[in-house]
Parts: sequence; structure tokens; C-alpha cells
Amino acid sequence: MTNDDVLNVFREAGALLEGHFILSSGRRSPVFLQKALVFSQPTLSEKLCKALAAKLTAEFGKIDVVAGPAVGGIIPGYELARQLGARSIFAERVDGQLQFRRGFSIAEGERVLIAEDIVTTGLSFRETVEALDALPGEVVGGACIIDRSNGRADVGCKLISLAAVDFPDYDANDLPPDLAAMEAVKPGSRGLA
Repeated sequence: MTNDDVLNVFREAGALLEGHFILSSGRRSPVFLQKALVFSQPTLSEKLCKALAAKLTAEFGKIDVVAGPAVGGIIPGYELARQLGARSIFAERVDGQLQFRRGFSIAEGERVLIAEDIVTTGLSFRETVEALDALPGEVVGGACIIDRSNGRADVGCKLISLAAVDFPDYDANDLPPDLAAMEAVKPGSRGLA
């Protein structure tokens, strides 16, 4: 799939929004990808993750475990694991730190792939890498459906994306006038209980 193919899936799902958005990172953007609208449709999730899984197999070979951060990594992580014939686990926030709970484990020697929906700054990815450092197994790399940083985000491991885009984003104190004139909306999930 090309970048345009992936963005068309988001458009068709009504998930490519325009306005003034506060991203999970705190940065501001005139474009927001409401991935929940895409991942609420199993056929779209399967289509995107199947295409990404083909790239991952070519890059990393066999994957034993796909691990993602809650909330954004759960559905793509599960579908990627299904496509790759791997297990799916997720980390969740406890007192502000990502932890693997619910009996999730990784055995010595297992090859682990980190999965996310959208990468902007790479913070959730880096936090997932840190949580995995406490467990056995080998992090072989990471995957996301869309890399909003167009390859610039530091995610703490090699990242393979299905699409890489360069939507503008800004510091809240340095907005272009047209964006500053609009009311800001925070549609993301970071900070949810």
C-alpha cells in the first residue's frame, strides 16, 4: 500500500479530520487521524495490518510476541499478531508508567515486535521499550500504521510503518494565525484514566 492508499482508508472511514487539534504529545495540528474510526471496522483493520505484516516479515522474520501500549497499540497489535501467527500483549499505565500486567509474559529468546497505531513523537513507543527492558526476550523492532513524524521520531528501536506522512504540527505557543483563530479540540487518549 502507498501512503495515499493508507490515507484513503482513513478518509473513507471519516477518520482524517481537519481543524485545530491538541495531539497526545501536547503539540497542535490542523490534521488529526481519528484511528478509532478505522479500527472499529475489522475489515479495515485487517486490510491495513495485513499489508504491514508483509513488510514486517520481510524486515524482521519470525515474530513471537507483538506488544503494544494501551490504548493505541491494542487493536493494531492484536491484528498484527493474528497476521504474523504471534501472541498479542499490551502494556497499560499504572501510576504514570507503562507495565505489562494481566499475566502477560515473555519467555527468554522470544522475538518481540512493538506495535502502535500512529507515531508522532515516539513517546509511547519509548515507554513500551522501557517496560519491555524489564522482561526477557528480544525487541527486534517496531511497527505502526502511520508515522506522522515521517521518520524523525525517536522510538527506541527500528520502526517500520505502513505510511509515513509529514502533517504539520506546532508548539502551542507558536501557532500560525489561521490555526490560532480556531478553537482547539483534544480528541486523543493520553491522560485518560
